Amino acid sequence: MAEKDNVREQIVCAAKKRFSHFGYAKTTMAEVATDCAMSPGNLYRFYPGKLDIAEAIATEDYSKHLDHLRKLAITPGKNARECLHDLLFEELRRTYHKLEKDPRAYEMALVISRERPEFANWMLAEERKILVEMMEEAERRGEFVPDDKDFTAEMIQAATMKFRYPQLWSKLTLPKLERELEGVIKLLIDCLCPKMRAQQEAAA
Repeated sequence: MAEKDNVREQIVCAAKKRFSHFGYAKTTMAEVATDCAMSPGNLYRFYPGKLDIAEAIATEDYSKHLDHLRKLAITPGKNARECLHDLLFEELRRTYHKLEKDPRAYEMALVISRERPEFANWMLAEERKILVEMMEEAERRGEFVPDDKDFTAEMIQAATMKFRYPQLWSKLTLPKLERELEGVIKLLIDCLCPKMRAQQEAAA
């Protein structure tokens, strides 16, 4: 099993280099196989197609990002609003810079979102778990949070979808997107959690 995992890691690493340099569309399975010093037939034993490799790359990348988001969501010394603000802004800035820095990543993101919608659903589901954990921790600290945390997490995502891989949805600059996100967060806190807002104003 360890040997197979090593081979999969080798394939993913080789594909990353190919996708980054030549682009997803211009990369073939045969080229990835050559880079790994294996036959195309052997490569297909590990990944049925190029899209499966792309999804493996995206899964690995986002799994690491989820660990970072979890730390932001449960930060000692910060209240729920501050944690939510940091989490959503990190998501915006990370994805915006990723697509600006690497246009090839934009190409791959488009393909995965179109061909593998279940992958996007997985990302959203994992992020909702973190949002719920954030609210549960806030509740333990004595902060007011909505009763239906799962629903609230889902609505937070719905309200901020524009700020996830924003180049897929708009042509706005990062400062304009940050201004909009700041306003959306304020509306979320004011409308979904009015008692949280009252607590924060009293503390100030």
